[in-house]
Amino acid sequence: MKTVLITGCSSGYGLETARYFHAMGWKVIATMRRPADNLLPASDRLRVLPLDVTRAESIAAVFEAAGPIDALVNNAGIGVVGAFEATPMAHVRKVFETNTFGVMAMTQAAIPQFRAQRSGVVVNVTSSATLTPMPLASAYTASKMAIEGFTGSLAHELLAFNVRAKLVEPGYGPSTRFTQNTDLKIEDMIPAAYAAFAEPIFAGFAKPALVTTPADVAETVWRAANDSSGQLRFAAGPDAVALAALAGS
Repeated sequence: MKTVLITGCSSGYGLETARYFHAMGWKVIATMRRPADNLLPASDRLRVLPLDVTRAESIAAVFEAAGPIDALVNNAGIGVVGAFEATPMAHVRKVFETNTFGVMAMTQAAIPQFRAQRSGVVVNVTSSATLTPMPLASAYTASKMAIEGFTGSLAHELLAFNVRAKLVEPGYGPSTRFTQNTDLKIEDMIPAAYAAFAEPIFAGFAKPALVTTPADVAETVWRAANDSSGQLRFAAGPDAVALAALAGS
């Protein structure tokens, strides 16, 4: 029986991905900052562990408690929507600490085990914002673009050890807690000078032509984790698939 460790499982994509892998017969280590928020059912193939990907001691503790794993899914992330001009640099750093450095730290912790057992896969969840420029998402996109480059390079680096690295690029999912994982208010992020520019963009967010569901992402993460080809990028959701086709990725 294979084991997957998934970050950010309290809601949205991480929660559904944990459910999906469990339904497919895997042992699941579901992690989240506050295990009290757990919505997963009790099972002898599922463990919920506390994890803050921005703290080295928390990462070390979770790998020690998890034991051997076959796959790592780096899903935990925080979002920020608004004009970059109005985004405090302290929050930009906070976004990078979770979305970029947290992913790197988790990956670095998993590699020695994967290398020793000469098997394993790292699946990093980024965003369709990396496929085409998106307005009002500069800091968030930058944090995810860094992981795109990181994962592409890592895939080459680990190939000799039979360890794979994959990217899953979800589209827009209004059902997730993307903007709830931040302590900034949207109204504070849109200065008056940007109001006319932002209005049609937020109208589009409210009524998107295509949306990505947690189920779309969970199924795509599953495919990526089990893919033995050289494919690096996996678009998740109809909007992301359309963007990937336009981008030729």
